[in-house]
Amino acid sequence: MERYTRTAMVLHWLIALLIIAAFTMGLVMVDIPGFTPTKLKYFSWHKWLGVTVLALAALRLLWRHRNRPPAPVAGIAPWQSRAADVTHVLLYILMFAVPLSGYLYTTAAGVPVVYLGLWQIPAAFEADTALKATLKPVHYWLTMALAALVVMHVAAALKHHFVDRDDILKRMLP
Repeated sequence: MERYTRTAMVLHWLIALLIIAAFTMGLVMVDIPGFTPTKLKYFSWHKWLGVTVLALAALRLLWRHRNRPPAPVAGIAPWQSRAADVTHVLLYILMFAVPLSGYLYTTAAGVPVVYLGLWQIPAAFEADTALKATLKPVHYWLTMALAALVVMHVAAALKHHFVDRDDILKRMLP
């Protein structure tokens, strides 16, 4: 069985955990009423997770460019192979689009992104209330699309493992 490289596996699972953490943090923080220190802390953590996902996604894309993934498993229906390819492309696009839209939304709101509380990421532009109103739903819906794709990706991997009993999932497990 041809497997993914150890680096690809580490990046895959680390990014997956960070995406789940950022998504969960996003759901929790927006439900906190008012403007509290806890809410501010959660917003900061959410931004840090987003910046980290963005950086690791860039690293993962570079790694994938230099280290081709294993060939498709024999016996997989062509439509499933094509669906997997499309899903992976969309996942990569959203791993960039979600954090970038969050950064742009934060910039439009006039709030700085200070990574890990140490490094301020420069604002792309001045605060803009109208742009903020536009970017908020953009970030939300890109996030929901990413969540839906992640759920589909996990469901497909589990289907391959438990129903089809092929090596798709095993290739990404350490």
